[in-house]
Amino acid sequence: MTGQKGQPPHPDWRFIGRVLAKASLLFAICNLVFAALTPLEALGRLSLYNRLVPGRLRLPYGENIAESYNLSPTNLPAMFASHAVSRAKEAGEFRVVVLGDSGIWGWLLETEDTLTAQLNRLHLKAADGRKMTFYNLAYPQLSAAKDLLILDEVQAHEPDLIIWPVTLESLAAEKQLEPPLVRENHTRMALLARATDLEFDLNDSQWRHLDFWDQTILGRRRDLADLVRLQLLGVPWAATGIDQHIPETYVPRANDFEADSGWHGFTEDHPLKPADIALEILAAGVNRAGAVPVLIINEPIFIADGRSSDRRYNSFYPRPIYDRYRELLLAAARAGGWLYLDLWDRIPGSHFTDTPVHLDPAGTGRLAEVIAEELERRFGAGDR
Repeated sequence: MTGQKGQPPHPDWRFIGRVLAKASLLFAICNLVFAALTPLEALGRLSLYNRLVPGRLRLPYGENIAESYNLSPTNLPAMFASHAVSRAKEAGEFRVVVLGDSGIWGWLLETEDTLTAQLNRLHLKAADGRKMTFYNLAYPQLSAAKDLLILDEVQAHEPDLIIWPVTLESLAAEKQLEPPLVRENHTRMALLARATDLEFDLNDSQWRHLDFWDQTILGRRRDLADLVRLQLLGVPWAATGIDQHIPETYVPRANDFEADSGWHGFTEDHPLKPADIALEILAAGVNRAGAVPVLIINEPIFIADGRSSDRRYNSFYPRPIYDRYRELLLAAARAGGWLYLDLWDRIPGSHFTDTPVHLDPAGTGRLAEVIAEELERRFGAGDR
């Protein structure tokens, strides 16, 4: 409808109303279809990485996008699609994936100083002459359940060997469901629990339970935005190689402690039993890997020499509790026939940075050499 001469036309409210109604109906239909199909993991497999930009050398994890060109998605297929391990396996490649916590991921380390980078520089060869190529599939946060989730996903990427560094803190019962990567993947963990006979409390309040409306576009808008952001961050990451903001200074790991012998409610008078730590998750991982060998490593820890160091190895571990843990882990490895390597005291204390399990570049290099010797003994040609 037009207005009087010299005046703007009156809006056609009926037409506008019809357009808005159709748009609303279409949006509602899209939300319902999205919720019914739950396509988020399928969308995560669509990636610019390993195509237009190189694959990342660490799983994406970051708290400051502007400084690290990184973020912390919980969509496991998207995380793997962004990683170099998703490239097609090369001819003559012996593919080694390394799981673990923030120390193995490389906290406070440049990418070229991480454990896998330093292992790759050693140019190891398998007994059949294939080149060992190491992939960093560690992820910050201490939880064996988190590692099991990653181990299960990596099976599709043809590993020839899995290295699984652990420490006592990653086997604490209350740590298993703590990482958001675990909590946000309830369905995957439920399937894993059934497949491996693990007894996760699938009704625990820590899980993110999604109802139908949570599965709509509106309900998953943050997850969709993270998928887009992860792709966009591939360009500045590829241009700079920066995937972690490393501060100029940090608070060093403690060397002096109060004379406390407790750990997660356990004391010298209430010693650890096998059921008190998540040894069953390690067993499930070895079984889940099938024919792929899994080398479990008790990773190095800082050993203090300051006040109360006769009672505590470090801020994480009282001596009696940690010693008992080593006994239990060795017994489980022997009983299960696991490949096992205990490196708890192999790195001097001067090489630990801000926690009892984070190493500096030189300490990481020493760890790489020790692991390389073991790999050459068990799997290698020994011709470095």
